[in-house]
Amino acid sequence: MSLLEVENLRTHFISRDIDNQIRVAKALNDVSFRLEAGKVLGFVGETGAGKSLTAQSICGLLRPPARIVGGSVLFDGQDLIEMPQEELNALRGDQIAMVVQNPRTSLDPLTRIGDQLVRIHQAHTGGPVTASRGRALDMMQAVGIPDPANRSNAWPHELSGGMAQRVLIAMALMNNPKLLIADEPTTGLDVTVQAQILDLMKGLTERFGMAMIIITHDLGIVAHYSDEIAVMFAGTIVESGPVREVFAKPDHPYTRSLIASTPEKLQIGGGAKLGGQPPDLYNLPSGCPLRTRCTFAEDVCATPPTRKQIGGGHYSVCHFSGALPEGGGPQ
Repeated sequence: MSLLEVENLRTHFISRDIDNQIRVAKALNDVSFRLEAGKVLGFVGETGAGKSLTAQSICGLLRPPARIVGGSVLFDGQDLIEMPQEELNALRGDQIAMVVQNPRTSLDPLTRIGDQLVRIHQAHTGGPVTASRGRALDMMQAVGIPDPANRSNAWPHELSGGMAQRVLIAMALMNNPKLLIADEPTTGLDVTVQAQILDLMKGLTERFGMAMIIITHDLGIVAHYSDEIAVMFAGTIVESGPVREVFAKPDHPYTRSLIASTPEKLQIGGGAKLGGQPPDLYNLPSGCPLRTRCTFAEDVCATPPTRKQIGGGHYSVCHFSGALPEGGGPQ
């Protein structure tokens, strides 16, 4: 059994307009994937594709009008969707931890760093405060914060962006989680610090045997740090599989457009960026949501495509999966 099994997850935004008519934005549509312990899964896709919403749905962090309307999320054999809120609160921050973007807004500005780490540990384990302080110093050292004893007395505003991100990672690791979700963990950091943070997270995943999900817009990050990739478009995983295989032989037109849009490809004139606008989630087109922006589209694309296996663990959701010609692609 996989550590995390997500099947047909559907999350909608349900609200009322000024005329009191119900409006539904189908933000996640039958999202399915599995993640093994010790593996890293990278989620990529344009803004609004549903990457962060998938993470929030898994962790039970949705706020109205967002609502899970179908599917299942099994973590270590437990269905998180059906789990009582009290049990989910105990699980979140303990066995499931999340590192969010922008550490400046995630740390309590009125509490010293060490006390914030202790608070996280005490909330889930209790026990002597001295043991929690020792754990905090150990985690600060594990994430590469120099002189943890003194740094633990620092206020958040006294830390650099990279150091604040390390504190968030230490906070996520305080209770030895089985799953770590990193949502754009290097946003706003310079290239050197980005590499340091990602190397650190990859190393900690291997060291502690955790599974990790990395959410990012950067294909280079996924290529270098992930074992598996999930490409999202309009709330659906359109292609997934081992990183090397998907990058070597991208099968879905959207995946090809993302790879073609990387700076390296543009510099050598390879491929074309995806034109047009993302589909309206309140009024998704019938059939394939990419069809109005794809030069491969034919009449059959007006009907929903099915998920097809391309190779070992490599899947694509396209009517022409496994039969796309070279060249061409999204407009």
